[in-house]
Amino acid sequence: MDRVEELLRRLSLSDEGSLRSALTDPGLAAASHLDARTEALIRLGALLAVGAATVSLRWTVDLARAAGATDEEMLGVLLAIAPAVGHARVVGVAPHLGLALGFDFEEAEELM
Repeated sequence: MDRVEELLRRLSLSDEGSLRSALTDPGLAAASHLDARTEALIRLGALLAVGAATVSLRWTVDLARAAGATDEEMLGVLLAIAPAVGHARVVGVAPHLGLALGFDFEEAEELM
């Protein structure tokens, strides 16, 4: 059994030690074979999908920017998850992503 299969099997069985390692071991994250930018964009997509708070999104936006991601790519993440999460979720999290990116929606509404 290879390493991927073994870890997935242990996670599926809710093996606490494996879960703890998966969440905290920086070596395991490095073994994901994803670059920092891709990893940050995936993390952003996951947070958007679950309706995370603006502060969590802001932290991840900062990570993504530090890794070279653009605002357009982060908007692209929201649009990419839209078919999976649905209209209501996208509408609900769009303002949070906008705030995390540093946009002021109240000011924009006054100009309209």
